Amino acid sequence: MALIKNNSYVLFFYNDSKKWLNKISKDQSLHTHVGVIKHSDAIGKEYGSRVRTNKDKYVYLLEPTIHDFVMKSQHGTQIVYPKDLGYIAARSGVQSGQKVVEIGTGSGALTTFLASIVKPRGHVYTFDVEPKFMQIAEKNITRAGMMKYVTMHNLDIKEAKKVPIVDADLAIIDLGDPWTVVPQVRKMLKGSGAVVAICPTMNQLEKLTMALIENEFTDIECSEHILRTIDAREGKTRHSFYGIGHTTYIEFARKAFYDRKDKK
Repeated sequence: MALIKNNSYVLFFYNDSKKWLNKISKDQSLHTHVGVIKHSDAIGKEYGSRVRTNKDKYVYLLEPTIHDFVMKSQHGTQIVYPKDLGYIAARSGVQSGQKVVEIGTGSGALTTFLASIVKPRGHVYTFDVEPKFMQIAEKNITRAGMMKYVTMHNLDIKEAKKVPIVDADLAIIDLGDPWTVVPQVRKMLKGSGAVVAICPTMNQLEKLTMALIENEFTDIECSEHILRTIDAREGKTRHSFYGIGHTTYIEFARKAFYDRKDKK
């Protein structure tokens, strides 16, 4: 039985649009429009229990998942949404023990998600050029308890004379010009290693595809993923007015060898 303690993280859940992720501190309270939630009321309770606010509303005490940490993370940049994260994991086959390279840390949402999969024996090496965003990302990754599986580098891979990581299983590119780092990414990956790029526009997909072909990648696939939720109620089930449409395009490819005599 998992009991909530002081310093535990709790997702206070009222409904899908009213939920708050907090670190429990016995002397603090959370003030919401459904009432005041005393942190001390949660201590000692089992996850899944509920507490009553001063406005006589029930709020459930849920144990946060990586999804919750990602969606409640501080955003310095646009995050990669869970609907895209799931496909990236499935398509790339990322698993525990693997070595992952991420170029473009952003807010650390994707970093956190990948670390939660490759742990405890694997590792994520993430690179970014903007210290301010990296500070935000570090806070988000630490909050989710994933920092010991992540190494952060303030480094521009485009300018690196020697790649710092080799034999990676997976490389993630989240840059505005992903095609510019494809040669370096190739050097970082093991044979048949996967690369996944986050591309908000189709123009990026076009340029990236040409760079992938030029640098001997195969199994190239471009996709977009739309999520539509359903309001399920007795006698009134229908499509929800809320949904997540276009967030990004995803491009996937694998390192191959067109001619081993010419290129490694």
